[in-house]
Amino acid sequence: MKGKILVVEDNLLNMRLIELLLRDGGYTLLKATDGEEALDVAVSEQPDLILMDVQLPKLSGLEATRQLKRMPAFSCIPIIAVTAYAMKGDKEKFIAAGFDGCLSKPVNSRELHEVIAEKLGQ
Repeated sequence: MKGKILVVEDNLLNMRLIELLLRDGGYTLLKATDGEEALDVAVSEQPDLILMDVQLPKLSGLEATRQLKRMPAFSCIPIIAVTAYAMKGDKEKFIAAGFDGCLSKPVNSRELHEVIAEKLGQ
């Protein structure tokens, strides 16, 4: 196995797309549909990388990332923002919140695989 990836996405179609794009990559996929669940799954499963939607119910992806990055166990775990909001200055805002990169929706297969390989050192 190449590693565990936590996909945090509240839109079932977007979740399914990411699953399909990663299915044959040899990754173990974990799922969460809101920010609170993302924290719970991350702490219990210790993923190697997190793909985090920014707009989430209960707790935003920004706040969930801030909370995770404050935990020593997650200070070096890559968290990638996945967002439909890719306006000028947003990437900088996401990096300042603790994200390690950013992908725009709809997710591009090639870009997704490149970012994951780069962040996991593969």
